[in-house]
Amino acid sequence: MPENKLDLIGSRVSRQTLAQQVEEKIVDLLITNKLKPGDKLPPEMELITMLGVSRPVLREAMSSLESLGIVKRKTRDGTYFTEKISSKPFSTMLSLVSDNIEAIIEARTSLELGLVVFAAEKISAHDLERLQTTIQAIKESVDDDYGEHDLLFHRIIAQSVDNPILQGMVDSLLLTHAKVNVQIKHRERDKTVAHHQAIYDALANRDGQAAFRAMHEHLMFVRNKVLEPDQ
Repeated sequence: MPENKLDLIGSRVSRQTLAQQVEEKIVDLLITNKLKPGDKLPPEMELITMLGVSRPVLREAMSSLESLGIVKRKTRDGTYFTEKISSKPFSTMLSLVSDNIEAIIEARTSLELGLVVFAAEKISAHDLERLQTTIQAIKESVDDDYGEHDLLFHRIIAQSVDNPILQGMVDSLLLTHAKVNVQIKHRERDKTVAHHQAIYDALANRDGQAAFRAMHEHLMFVRNKVLEPDQ
């Protein structure tokens, strides 16, 4: 590889959480458009030199990126960024921070508050019926096992906006629903039903401001359940 490409990675990583930092540095090549989906990465020894890490650390990072579908290693031909990340860039970024629950909740809150305002304008009668069905299913759930219905409620709202860019973002975030859901130790089904019903009523009335307020109250309720379970 030519000498002038040795700045692809930039500054060397520090010695804490090395493998994760290596993952982030490699994905940063895509974010900064220094490499594109389908491009070949520098050889292993060059990456080791650029990053200032050991071979085991680099291989650990590469194995993680491969398991996430971000890179693909070809025998005797090197390592390439996969083509699929070009169609799902948000999923790629999210996969690197999947253990940062607070960041996921904040991102989801920001996105869903905007979505529900647009949904108040666009949602169809059919989707409103589907929302009401999920609310009823939560009411009738056994042992507070209503995660699937809760997820579907939020997914229907996102789909009703009919925006492919926003849809890709919210789909990626909602995939983390199970990871967030498992953090909730004490459920309050009646409150969940009340929150969802308030969101539904606002959407049915085409009231974007009321929908925003109802969604905000619900998401703050979820946030507190996850991040401040003892309060």
